[in-house]
Amino acid sequence: MRKLKNSELDRLSVDGFKQSEKTPIVVVLDNIRSLNNIGSVFRTSDAFLVEKIYLCGITAQPPHKDIHKTALGATESVQWEHHKNTLDVIQELKKEGYIILSIEQTEKALMLQDFEPEENKKYAVVFGNEVKGVQQEVVNESHYAIEIPQYGTKHSFNISVSAGIVLWELFRKIKTL
Repeated sequence: MRKLKNSELDRLSVDGFKQSEKTPIVVVLDNIRSLNNIGSVFRTSDAFLVEKIYLCGITAQPPHKDIHKTALGATESVQWEHHKNTLDVIQELKKEGYIILSIEQTEKALMLQDFEPEENKKYAVVFGNEVKGVQQEVVNESHYAIEIPQYGTKHSFNISVSAGIVLWELFRKIKTL
């Protein structure tokens, strides 16, 4: 088999992306420290046609060379906003009808494979700080805590890996509704 050239992949242009129908998902980054993680989440969000990214708290915002290095231009295609307070964003998204999913290990977390999105619903997926996770006050405001199953010795994934796993699973399930 022959590897395809980029010109053969039939990808959307930035304008095409902006005009395309989006997956009913927004991403909320709650105090993410790593600029490379932020850029990777932009790139993954572009791949799965995410509506928007909310960069909250200490989460850096474009333009920045380290975000650009991993985003590969996705900061131009995916809509984004920066807000000082994650909880304010969550409360506003709830008013707009979004179902809030904190990706976190909690007492009553639902395993990712067991979460079933509903037709005609919108979802806000919250990814937390690399050390502290999603703020407890944000978890308290969430409709669900979703946990990615893990079977080894470690207790967490890198934020960019978590975003890839969760966004793919939600995209896959939503597109089959």
